[in-house]
This record gives sequence, C-alpha cells and structure tokens, in this order.
Amino acid sequence: MTIAIIDYGMGNLTSVRNALAHLGADVVISHDPGVLRAAKGVVLPGVGAFGEGMAHLQELGLAALLRDEIAGQHRPLLGICLGMQLLLDESFEHGQHQGLGILPGKVRRLAPPPHDPPYRVPHVGWNHVEASKTDGLFKGLPENEAFYFVHSFVCEPERSDDAAGWSEHGERFVCALEHGSVWAAQFHPEKSHKAGLALLTNWLEFVASC
Repeated sequence: MTIAIIDYGMGNLTSVRNALAHLGADVVISHDPGVLRAAKGVVLPGVGAFGEGMAHLQELGLAALLRDEIAGQHRPLLGICLGMQLLLDESFEHGQHQGLGILPGKVRRLAPPPHDPPYRVPHVGWNHVEASKTDGLFKGLPENEAFYFVHSFVCEPERSDDAAGWSEHGERFVCALEHGSVWAAQFHPEKSHKAGLALLTNWLEFVASC
C-alpha cells in the first residue's frame, strides 16, 4: 500500500515520512501527478503561509488534481497543519487567498485581539484535543489527548459536522476535520509521539479499507 506525501516546497516532509514508515507504510515523497494518482492514500502536509502554499500547488499543476482526481474521486486524503487549511475555500492570511475548495469554509487568525490577558500567537506547544468524532482519526484514543501545535491561523468549516476535533487557545477552535475520504489535523501528528502515531494508524487503516 503506497502512501504519497506531496512535495510542494512547504516543509515537514521528512518527519511525516518517518512516522508513516515507522508504522509500516510504503511511503513516497513526490510532486509527480502520476505518482500521486497511483498512490492508495495522499498526504498534504505543510508549514508556512497559505498564499505561498496555494501558489506552489498551482504552479505544479496539483491544485486541480487534488480537488478533482483525489478528493473528487473519494480517494483518501490527509491534510496536516497548512495542508488542512488549504483544503478550505479561502484564507485571510496576509490578504485574501483562494484555497482548494475541497471543504467549504474559511481560514482566519487565531484568537484575534482584544484578549485580557493576551494570548501568544503563534500557538506553539502541546494542547488537549476534544474529539467530536470518535470513529475516525481519534478512534481508540483517550478523551482530551494532547497533540503538538504550531499555527497562527485556524479553520472555520461551513458545515459544523465536518468538525472532528476541537482545542482551545484564546478561543475554542476546530483542530481536526473529517468529511468522507478527506481527513485533516491542524496539529502535527508526526510530532505528537504515541498519540500522533495512533492517529496516523487510524488513517492508514482507513486507507487500507478503501
């Protein structure tokens, strides 16, 4: 079972590959459309700015492939951090930018001021996650498990039932999404030790079942 991690110049590829390989997956890192089409499951990772990430996907011809051939054909797709945000319609990070539009919603700044006391943004470190769906990413995990976050923006899905997990930092925010074959996490499972590996195991089991 081959898992393809999309290389579009936006970071954290090695740690994601190592985590999936540790779990026994056959992992390839590529931006070749043919490789992505042939994979059983696809991971869209990412660290950095939304606009830059979308520009890279467009330049590589991968935006339409992800939207029409991966998500559009109900093939397993996992978004991580920036990769989760890119799945939505638009972001307001450093202006307004169009996203992939795979899941309806928008991306906005985390915990906008005023706050008393102020909350540090970016949000960096471990935080508890409350799962609102327990048969997908969080299957078998303890309630309020902790995961590792690094982000300044958050997703607001248009459909409330797309939210699979919630966390809190200055405000309560959606930190995981599930809709059909499209799953996503704002936190970094590949940096979240045993809990992160358990979450990735759940995704790999889902991929194998498809």
